[in-house]
Amino acid sequence: MEISIKSSSVLRALECSDCGKTYAVFELQTLSGCCHRPLLARYDLKESFTKDQLRDRPATMWRYRELLPLLSDAHLVSLGEGFTPILSLQNLASLYQFKRLLLKDEGQNPTGSFKARGLSMAISKAKELDVPGCIIPTAGNAGVAMAAYCAKAKMEAVVVMPSHTPKAFQEECYWYGAQVHLVDGLISECATKAQALNGNGQWLDVSTLKEPYRLEGKKTMGYEIAEQLNWQLPDVILYPAGGGTGLIGIWKAFREMQTLKWLSPLVKLPRMVAVQAANCQPLVETYFGRQENARQYCGRPTIANGLAVPRPIGENLMLQVLRESQGTAIGITEEQMLEGLRELGGQEGLFVAPEGAAVWMAARQLLRTGWLSGEERILLLNTGAGQKYLENVAGFHRQK
Repeated sequence: MEISIKSSSVLRALECSDCGKTYAVFELQTLSGCCHRPLLARYDLKESFTKDQLRDRPATMWRYRELLPLLSDAHLVSLGEGFTPILSLQNLASLYQFKRLLLKDEGQNPTGSFKARGLSMAISKAKELDVPGCIIPTAGNAGVAMAAYCAKAKMEAVVVMPSHTPKAFQEECYWYGAQVHLVDGLISECATKAQALNGNGQWLDVSTLKEPYRLEGKKTMGYEIAEQLNWQLPDVILYPAGGGTGLIGIWKAFREMQTLKWLSPLVKLPRMVAVQAANCQPLVETYFGRQENARQYCGRPTIANGLAVPRPIGENLMLQVLRESQGTAIGITEEQMLEGLRELGGQEGLFVAPEGAAVWMAARQLLRTGWLSGEERILLLNTGAGQKYLENVAGFHRQK
């Protein structure tokens, strides 16, 4: 795909998310050397880049080219990711007395999930920094996306995923030419295996937040939400948070747009809701004070594979988003997800990932408890296509 945008990134530095120490943008970076925490890309947002310049640009995430960390278009690896639709859920809104209920359908991305955004960015940056290949521990979708973008970039791809991951994810990685390793356990065990396989550091580990580039691809969801809603924002955004890169990225985008003055001072930022699976809800436990942090948390498998992240490295950043936005965290059971799948399918004609169903059920639950008002503008994020999860949910549609 040819990208016609000529302007360059205004990337200024990479900053430790803990202490603020800065790192050079012209060399490969992973976690910060100072605190061993995620690095965040910082831009010169005083540059004369206006939202009017977006007019007539390609309808992909690369329309925000100046606000992404790639320094040269020569290394851009794209399959057309981004600018997914925001759909109005009028039938469910009427059924449950929501005034305005919207869903951004990330399942319409290349490789069928929101992971296409982060991996397009990460693989582009890896190519720019002359990395020969990448490795990733994954619950499914991220491994598929990495394999696809590595294939496009002619780079090696090594995917490490749980053995219980649906076959659809495994098979897709094979067809993209990736080397696939199956591990008994969750993504935390896959991370240990990936570290052992990459003992000599020959591949770039593109695990969630262990490099600063995937986050920048994910943040484009925030820019799109604002642009697609005519530079207004929802009152509440519900997001399925496993590793939490998207939650953190969307909030980062909102803060950048405030600095750029792309958002009116009258536009209030939304309350952010982190939705997890009850089988694996480390952030929920920490947020409500039932544990100090998630470092020792043990989760169980869930039909929402992407939510099976028991010890997220971005926990502090997710908590910061929830605090700043006056949001909350909530866990959804497997039975509730199945009910959500039936409702979104039967009422709206959408076959979403279980993660997307979890978000819908979280909205229902928060409306019932009064945390949400039916008068508020609500945006749900569906992160993937439901077809990939058929192995997880087959037959359950017959159970009422």
